[in-house]
Amino acid sequence: MEAVIERENLRKALAQVKRNKGAAGIDGMTVDDLPAYLKEHWPTIRAKLLDGTYQPQPVRRVEIPKASGGVRLLGIPTRRA
Repeated sequence: MEAVIERENLRKALAQVKRNKGAAGIDGMTVDDLPAYLKEHWPTIRAKLLDGTYQPQPVRRVEIPKASGGVRLLGIPTRRA
């Protein structure tokens, strides 16, 4: 878990979400709002991750149409701790 929560890993994850033009989850927070939220709340989130008490919130489910027909399910997570 220490490797997962390293600052550089967090930066890479956020950059990937921005590159993918990540959509808001059920909480409505945009990718542009996320850095400020993390700056304020990261110490609490980090502590919960390390002590095993972090409980992720529900994801927003979206159906993405496939070119070959059918749909692909996509889960969009929220940012709240």
